[in-house]
Amino acid sequence: MDILSLRPWSADDLPLLRAANTPEMTVHLNGPESAAELQARHERYLRLVAEDEALMFAIVDHAGQPLGSIGAWRITWQDEPAWETGWFVLPAAQGRRVAARALVLLVDLLRDRAGDGRSLLAFPGVDNPASNAVCQRGGFTRQGTLTEQFRGAELTINAWVLDLAADSSAG
Repeated sequence: MDILSLRPWSADDLPLLRAANTPEMTVHLNGPESAAELQARHERYLRLVAEDEALMFAIVDHAGQPLGSIGAWRITWQDEPAWETGWFVLPAAQGRRVAARALVLLVDLLRDRAGDGRSLLAFPGVDNPASNAVCQRGGFTRQGTLTEQFRGAELTINAWVLDLAADSSAG
């Protein structure tokens, strides 16, 4: 299995967002973003990291080539502080458990950092079997289904929750 690591998101990572902004890659997210929306998201990642409100990473292989992205940002869930996570894996790297392995690395970082029993949440579309499988394999528990507004349209999502205070050797 290929070695991968998480590299902190940098000002040079906008091309990675562009590479993932295709109709095929955004089919479960109500479609691609405009160039201005992508730029704003990239700037938001950098700002949230600088403000310690998020951990954002490029997923890279042993040679440092980007395979995708994963991150976690602070939210409030059911009146409690929590983290939300999201990821993408570029088509050339799909089918190699890249997202699942990156999620393990991210969870380890959050467990080291959180220490306060926060939950980690993920909200993949109900019609996204790959991301839902990553959540299930990652030890998350499905809490239900929600319909939210996302990118100007309704998106039906599963709410998956992982207790960061739970034993990290499970799963």
